[in-house]
Amino acid sequence: MRRLNKYEKETILLTSEGDNKMCIYTFNAGLKRRLADFAKKYPLLARLDETSPEGGVTYTVDKARVSIRLIPPYSEARIQKASEIAKRNGFKCVQGGLRRTA
Repeated sequence: MRRLNKYEKETILLTSEGDNKMCIYTFNAGLKRRLADFAKKYPLLARLDETSPEGGVTYTVDKARVSIRLIPPYSEARIQKASEIAKRNGFKCVQGGLRRTA
């Protein structure tokens, strides 16, 4: 077994319009944990189908339980407002982001 690099560790969502199931193949640790928790809690809606020696997993999930969220970038006004709120609540701007000062 060889080690995969980050570009080889894919996440693939596979379904068709006529199907009510979605296959999710992933190496992403956070997604694997969420899928495992969901399958344990709701075994009728999700199941682990396969694990690969390299660390990938394949789950079959009821398609109605999966959503994809696209988040638009924040407007300058929203960024400014969030910055003001953060400063009022004890966060201080440092290089690379905000830091709590308490």
